Amino acid sequence: MTEHKSTLQDWINRRTFLRAGGIGLGAAALAELLKPAALATQQSSSLNLGLAGVPHFPPKIKRVIFLCMAGGPSHLETFDYKPDLDRLNGKPMPESFTKGQPIAQLQGQKLKVQGHLTKFRRHGKGKTWVSDYLPWQAQMVDDICVIKSMVTEQINHDPAHTFMNTGTAISGRPSMGAWVNYGLGSESENLPGFVVMTSVGGRNPQPIAARQWASGFLPSEFQGVEFNSVGQPVHYVKNPSGVSKHDQRRLVDTINALNQIRQQQTGDREIAARIAAYELAFRMQTSVPELVDISDEPQSVLDMYGAKPGDGSYASNCLLARRLAERGVRFIQLYHRGWDHHGGLRKFMNICCGLTDRPTWALVQDLKQRGMLDDTLVIWGGEFGRTPMFQGKGGAGRDHHIKGFTMWMAGGGIRGGTSYGETDELGYNAVKDVVHVRDLHATMLHLFGIDHKKLSVKYQGLDMKLTGVEPAKVIKDIIT
Repeated sequence: MTEHKSTLQDWINRRTFLRAGGIGLGAAALAELLKPAALATQQSSSLNLGLAGVPHFPPKIKRVIFLCMAGGPSHLETFDYKPDLDRLNGKPMPESFTKGQPIAQLQGQKLKVQGHLTKFRRHGKGKTWVSDYLPWQAQMVDDICVIKSMVTEQINHDPAHTFMNTGTAISGRPSMGAWVNYGLGSESENLPGFVVMTSVGGRNPQPIAARQWASGFLPSEFQGVEFNSVGQPVHYVKNPSGVSKHDQRRLVDTINALNQIRQQQTGDREIAARIAAYELAFRMQTSVPELVDISDEPQSVLDMYGAKPGDGSYASNCLLARRLAERGVRFIQLYHRGWDHHGGLRKFMNICCGLTDRPTWALVQDLKQRGMLDDTLVIWGGEFGRTPMFQGKGGAGRDHHIKGFTMWMAGGGIRGGTSYGETDELGYNAVKDVVHVRDLHATMLHLFGIDHKKLSVKYQGLDMKLTGVEPAKVIKDIIT
C-alpha cells in the first residue's frame, strides 16, 4: 500500500526491537519519544508527510483535542436527564434492565435506583439538558453535539481506556493519535505530532499507563509524548550544566553520523527514526520552554481559563492545548484523573466539575475567538458512564456502566446545539442511534478526511485498522 509497509517486518523483528531498545531510558527516552519525523530514507527534511493518497477526501479538521475525563463521569449527573430516575429513587431496580448484564462492583447485590443528585435545566437554542454541575458548559451548548447513546465493551478502567484509545482491549495496539499521525504526518518541525498531558483532582484517580498513547506495531515515531504538568515539561529537554548549545549540536551530529552508517548497513527504519528523533529533540530544547511558559499570555486569558503558570492543573493544560494546536500539533490528549465516583458523588462531582468545567468552556471559546474551532475537533468524555443504581461508599455513588453513556463533540464539521441518540427511561441501555466507540473513531477519522476502512497496516497476517474488523459507521447525522 505504501512505503511504510515495505519494511514492517524490520520494525517488529525481535533483533531490531532489541537493538533499537538497547540504548536505555535516559536521553534515549527523549530520542525515542519526541519525534514526528519519518526518515524512511536519508533525506534532509525531518518532517513526516504521511501516507501517499491520504487524506482520501477533503478534510474538515486539522487537529483533535481529546478531553479525557478519566474514571468515567456520570451521564446521569451531566447531560442525560431522566425524570423516571427521580420518580423511582430508592426503589428496587427493575430486573428487566439488569438481568444477565455485566456489572462491575454491584454484581450479585440488591440493586436500587439512585435518582439524580442535582437539578437539570434546558439551555441554548436546542434546549439541551445540562445539569447544574456544569454551569460553564451549559453556556456553550450551541457549540457542541451531545451524544447520549455511547456504548463500549470493557467495564473496568484500564481495559476501557485501552478500548477507547485503540479500538480493542488487547494491549500493544496503536493508539488513535498514533494512527492519525501515521496516516497524515506531522505539521510541526519543532514539536511532536501527538502530545499527552495529565492532571489530578477528585476521587480515586486511576493510573493512566503510557501504553494508552503508544504506537503499537506502527513505527515508534508515531507514539504520543507525555508532557509533565510541573517542572521540566520533558525530561532532559535542558542541556546539562556546562554543556553549550554548540556542544550539543556537535554531539547530535556525531551520533546521527554513526546512526546513518548503521542504517545504511541494516536498512532498519527505527535507526532512521532515531536520527530524526535526535534532530527534533535538539530543536525542542528551544521550542518547548517557550511553549510551556504561559506567563506571556494576557492576564485576561489566564483568568478566562483559571490557569496559573506552573500549577499543573487541568486549566493550565487546556491553555497549553490551545498553544500546541497553534503550533501544529495534530493530536492533543488531556486526561483529568478523578472521576471514579463509587461514593461521595455529590462531593466529588463538585470537585471534578469545579476543576474542569470552566477551563473546558474557556478552551472552546478561545479556539472559537481565534478562528481555530472551525478546523479543530474537541471531544469530551470518559471511558464509560455510571449506573442508574445506587452504590454507597462514603455517600451516594454509582458503579461503572458500559451500556449507555454520554460524550460530546465540538468544532470542525460538527452540528452544534444538537443532541444525538438516547438511553432508555432510566439511562441504562442506549436504545436509539447507538454509537459504539468504533463509530466515534470512524467519525473522527472521517473528519480528518480519512476512510477508516482504508487506513490499515498488515500485521500478523491481518489488515489491522483502528476500527478493527467489526462494523463501524461514520455518524453522518452530526456532521455539517
